[in-house]
Amino acid sequence: MRNAFANAFYDLAKNDRRICLVVADITAAAGVASFQKESPERFINVGVAEQIMVGMCAGLALRGMVPFAYTIATFTIYRPFEQVRLDCCYQNLPVKLVGVGGGVNYSTLGSTHHAQEDVALMSAIPHMTVLAPCDPAESAAVTKASMGVTGPVYLRLGKAGEPDLTAAAPEPFQFGKVRCIRGGTDVCFLTYGPITKMACELAAKLEREKNLSTAVVSVHSLKPLDEPGIRALLAKFKTVVVLEEHAPFGGLGPQVKAIAWDSGARCRLRTYSLKDEFIHVYGSHYDLLKAHGLDPAVIFQEVAELAG
Repeated sequence: MRNAFANAFYDLAKNDRRICLVVADITAAAGVASFQKESPERFINVGVAEQIMVGMCAGLALRGMVPFAYTIATFTIYRPFEQVRLDCCYQNLPVKLVGVGGGVNYSTLGSTHHAQEDVALMSAIPHMTVLAPCDPAESAAVTKASMGVTGPVYLRLGKAGEPDLTAAAPEPFQFGKVRCIRGGTDVCFLTYGPITKMACELAAKLEREKNLSTAVVSVHSLKPLDEPGIRALLAKFKTVVVLEEHAPFGGLGPQVKAIAWDSGARCRLRTYSLKDEFIHVYGSHYDLLKAHGLDPAVIFQEVAELAG
């Protein structure tokens, strides 16, 4: 996913001299390496100085540039939170904040590298747009679409190795709109980010083993949220499941519940998220998800019973 971002960024930057990249002690990948080599005057590595990275991007934006700040998610938004809130959002500047490894993607590096509250934190700041693609193709699409946003943007990316989930999607990508990437009529998964892979695998298993036609919908835009689109899905499906790699507060799940209440939805609704805990488990990404209760076997059984 980060390589798809890097290549999309490179394509944009080749044709727009306003675009620049400020990174904080992270290796340039894919198209970013080409950009660094070809346009060194528009590439800055500030080292382990994330507050300077974001403050510098705000200054560049005030001078007419379109800066991207790029590093691991926790260091893109947590450490320089004051600069994100006041330098970028208070002034409504077109700074693109790119966070690599949202959720617990950086599993083995511990809680210092786990961005499990980032959607809630960024969504709470006025003027901020929050985008979370589900696969490399959506990563490239939201990167390009972010150029049309006049204010600050948080791009929540996975790390690497995410599969293509949208090549056969029945609906095209539309910025700010929910998107069906797997058709179905009985159950609907609402999800975003790399955990969409789990949703797709669960959908296929529910269809294969329980004869439940199961749709998967990518909610790549978390702010602004496509409330009309979600209301329509809550009205269409008998069973709706929200699956997200985020804390239980301030993410997609609570917002879908609010929309369901306000719209008088009659569907069966279940939400799955990370726990409200710092999990002291060392292991793979899958190990961390399982420790947080995001176990595919458990979710499969519960959803099958809910929809049965």
